[in-house]
Amino acid sequence: MTLLETLKEAQKDAMRAKAKLTLKTIRMALAAVKQREVDERIELNDTDVLAILTKMVKQRKESITLFKEAKRQDLVDIEEEEIVVLTRFLPQALTTEEINALIDEAMSATGATTMQDMGKVMGWLKPRVTGRADMGAVSGSIKAKLN
Repeated sequence: MTLLETLKEAQKDAMRAKAKLTLKTIRMALAAVKQREVDERIELNDTDVLAILTKMVKQRKESITLFKEAKRQDLVDIEEEEIVVLTRFLPQALTTEEINALIDEAMSATGATTMQDMGKVMGWLKPRVTGRADMGAVSGSIKAKLN
């Protein structure tokens, strides 16, 4: 079953369970997928849907930071609940050790030794860690190893 089909099944389950927040969050995700399909006139695969879900989680984390600064705990709670719903559809996150092992593998596979090779390493890693690790943290780890 594809990730999109899984989302649609979860939407039906949320309707049956009358879980309003879950249903709302899944509908937002499906709307984002549909919007991209319409805009680009393509049918998205699991990797594309995963990228959309990852982006949605990142947006919510950024919103939480802003809402905390504004002392809006009610909105923080909603965003955190939406993150919980969205992460159900993301693959298991990589540990720091797994990320470092992948970075070492990428560096040996691409022959990277200097900061000028950063793009090669990121290009090799991105399809392997999308949705499973924060690319900003991965980038920082790569820079530390290349320096």
